[in-house]
Amino acid sequence: MDEQESPAGELLKLLQNPFRQTLTDSAIWSSLGTSIGITVFTAIVFSFVRPFNTVIYAPKLKHADEKHAPPPIGKGFFAWVFPLWRTTEKDMVAHAGMDAAIFIRIMQMCRNIFLVIAVLGTAVLLPIYWTKSAGDETSQKWFLRLTPINVWGEPFWAVVVLGYLFNIVICGFLWWNYRRVFRLRRLYFESEEYQRSLSARTLMLNDIPKNMASDEGVARIIDSAVPQSSFSRTVIARNVKLIPSLIEQHDHTVRKLEKVLAKYLKDPQNLPAARPVCYPSKKDPSYSTYPKGQKIDAIDYLTQRIRELEIEIKEVRNSLDRRNTFSYGFASYDDISEAHAIAYTLRKKKPLGATVVLAPKPNDIIWDNMPLSPSTRSWRRIVINLWIILLTFLWVVPNAFIAIFVTNLPNLGLVWDGFQKQLSSNTVFWGIVQGVASPAITSLTYLVLPIIFRRLSIRAGDRTKTGRDRHVVAKLYAFFVFNNLIVFSLFSTVYSFIITVIDITQEGSDVGNAILNSKFFETLFLSLCNISAFWVTWLLQRNLGAAIDLAQLWPLIYSFFMRKLSSPTPREMIELTAPPTFDYASYYNFFLFYSTVALCFGVLQPLVLPAAALYFAIDVWLKKYLLLYIFITKNESGGMFWRVVYNRFVFGTILANLVIFLAVFRRGDGQHIQAFATVPLPFIMIIFKIYCARTFDAKIHFYSTQSMNKHPETGGLKDPLRSGSNLAARFGHPALYRNLITPMVHAKAQNILASIYRGRLSDGRTADSGDTLSTSGYSDAYAMKPMDSTKPGKSAGLPGFEIVPESRLDFEYYKNRSEFASEHGAGNLFGRSNDIIRPGTPGSMWDGSEPHSRSGSPAPPVPRMPSPGPSRILSPASDAGMTYPAGYSRPMGSPYSPSVDVGQMRSPLYAQGNDSSSNLVGNAAPMPVAASSGFRERSVERLGRTPGGAGMLGGGPQGYGGLPQDEDIGLADHDPMQYNYFREARRPRRDHSGAW
Repeated sequence: MDEQESPAGELLKLLQNPFRQTLTDSAIWSSLGTSIGITVFTAIVFSFVRPFNTVIYAPKLKHADEKHAPPPIGKGFFAWVFPLWRTTEKDMVAHAGMDAAIFIRIMQMCRNIFLVIAVLGTAVLLPIYWTKSAGDETSQKWFLRLTPINVWGEPFWAVVVLGYLFNIVICGFLWWNYRRVFRLRRLYFESEEYQRSLSARTLMLNDIPKNMASDEGVARIIDSAVPQSSFSRTVIARNVKLIPSLIEQHDHTVRKLEKVLAKYLKDPQNLPAARPVCYPSKKDPSYSTYPKGQKIDAIDYLTQRIRELEIEIKEVRNSLDRRNTFSYGFASYDDISEAHAIAYTLRKKKPLGATVVLAPKPNDIIWDNMPLSPSTRSWRRIVINLWIILLTFLWVVPNAFIAIFVTNLPNLGLVWDGFQKQLSSNTVFWGIVQGVASPAITSLTYLVLPIIFRRLSIRAGDRTKTGRDRHVVAKLYAFFVFNNLIVFSLFSTVYSFIITVIDITQEGSDVGNAILNSKFFETLFLSLCNISAFWVTWLLQRNLGAAIDLAQLWPLIYSFFMRKLSSPTPREMIELTAPPTFDYASYYNFFLFYSTVALCFGVLQPLVLPAAALYFAIDVWLKKYLLLYIFITKNESGGMFWRVVYNRFVFGTILANLVIFLAVFRRGDGQHIQAFATVPLPFIMIIFKIYCARTFDAKIHFYSTQSMNKHPETGGLKDPLRSGSNLAARFGHPALYRNLITPMVHAKAQNILASIYRGRLSDGRTADSGDTLSTSGYSDAYAMKPMDSTKPGKSAGLPGFEIVPESRLDFEYYKNRSEFASEHGAGNLFGRSNDIIRPGTPGSMWDGSEPHSRSGSPAPPVPRMPSPGPSRILSPASDAGMTYPAGYSRPMGSPYSPSVDVGQMRSPLYAQGNDSSSNLVGNAAPMPVAASSGFRERSVERLGRTPGGAGMLGGGPQGYGGLPQDEDIGLADHDPMQYNYFREARRPRRDHSGAW
């Protein structure tokens, strides 16, 4: 057998022309049949199963509070359809959030665009292509007769006219929806939640110079650029050292211990003969002391490791140096419009080298990336972009083989004789397989790409999670368009062009003539027409993905295997019942890619337009149900995905205009007048994009571009020190106040747990001393047994573990804990967001801890900035007029004192104090001091900021240096330890001027 007849020779031929259409006739019909049939079947099955499995198909109905609960849904067969029909866009914002409402609006826009252009394209182009085709009707495939592959001359004026109509329709819908998004954003700005949120009135300063890295420096930076601004509450970020890494190790170790106990105690009546073992962690400082390569007892080691980490976390928290700061900070204002006006003014400036932007929500910040310097951030972006480019080019090789063999099975028969025999005898069957398998394998190949791109974006230095997701959309879209559209569609053209140029140059011609004689654009046009049928089948198969999303097959399968075939921990069982998060980045990328494919091939194969319209028409209703009843938005951006989607849609339209130019240039009249007529189309889209950006973007992003200060002559009259926002705690690193999680054990193993746990079960440590020695038998303190938080008066059982009964393995019982709530919709689905403030009320003085449903280690004290002047009074009239010595901790009996979680379980794993046996009077208050009536606290009395008054140098009522602006009025005379305190009259002295 010669080289041309060998498999290697056949492969070279396939690389030259990989898209042979042998089975496409049956493939298109099979794709349409399977798409509609499976979608309808899935919807019917879903209608039957849904009422009996609300945990999977309607978790938000169970967990949402009254404010965020979706519309009630009955148990009838089609009961889930009518709420979708009656739910308006305003209802979507209230029930699912702004991001969900914008997502549905974008889907509706895509549906409407493709419905209109599908009617235009199929009504005009299909009859022209079919009747004007110059090929042999008997030998030509019917789907090729629906393309302009054999059409020349005057008929292409219809393509030019449709090109302009398509652009007008797209611009019209984009402009209309841009205006609707603008109105939604204004309603979002005026909403109660936004008006009461701390982030709405806060600025974030990045890249602060080292000499300005202080609370006063933050104020100086803003005042240097906007000297007319009112006083703000400022805070600089503190260096948290290794606390985030230690907490991450602690969480991982706790989960590992839970997994070990779940497997070992799966059947408490029949324990395995051998205790579980594991390798020591390489992050353990004592790793070198363990025998190398030898496993040790897992329960003992993990228990000890948890205790050591907890002690280390506490020690590091207590040793933080407030003078060790990072290069970012925050400034909060009383007026939202002023904060936004300052951000708008400084959007293109860098006062004193710092950048000033609107602050995101605290839970949206990627804290690990905040301290990065500009050079480090730039270098990371360069490296990540290089990795993405490398991945893009490396993906060409598997893409080529998919294009050769998967999309056209006869090519596989040319290099595999056994498959060729099967293909010849069962052509119809393999045609159906190609129609289903080809798009399915292509889609499955790209399923893992969003995960890869998300991790790369995290390492690139993005400061916010929503910003990271927008960058993921941009990078995924660029990857898909280049690698899955351009390379996939044009591979054979490029290969043929290279081979032709090489052959011509070997015959003695120069490279320039070889390129001109290669007929690259003609080959490119033919290749696009031949591959267009594949994209029709591919778009038809997208409805299968929509049906699978509605059926929630993956959660059902995963839940079944977790419950039946593994040993899930109580924590994992609870997480299975929580509402899943919606992956906006992946879905936006898919929609943009589908739209770009349909627009590019719309004039070459008009059937792709109704295929895309069918997908969006079906999926808009299915996604609406998913967002209303199943998925939650993990990080709400307020609809900021719109600009990313809009820009990519404009790019896809420009790319489609280039395809139109290619078609009329190659097959139009010989003078190329038709091609020149399409030249303005891309420039029209660019001008339209600039117009919309200048008209809407600033008003969409900023609440106000001008400060609405009612007292410009005196500045802001409100004292930021009076605000109850607690800026340092709200925008402080979560590692400073985050509670540590407690190992969870199933209640069925409660009795056997004490026998297999070989650690100390007593907890007689002195509170907050870090002493790990037991006091049992060596102290006169009486150590009481810890009480069960759910059963008052009953013992909590084994300390150090949280016992979870079978009846409480549900997210509903734990949704208020930060360890669960932060990942599953806290504030957006239930409860009150930590970003909400209530100025002037004691309840707004949030201390950084979570609600009282927590069973774990106590929250550490939150580092706070000391208030100027005497301690701030938070209590009502009962404490009015009383000031307390510095460092005083308010009595625990006070209703306005920091809350204490009575459900905290004492643990031998943790080095926290046992308040039941020691330091029982540790919170006794020193004698209060009656404040002089001649002294008014700055946190109570608002200071009028007139020129030359207190704080005239800026930075608050005590100036930048923290120096007192007023004289102290006889504080020594009001000290109860002084002799004159009891001799003098208690009434304040009257001023001789007549004033008190």
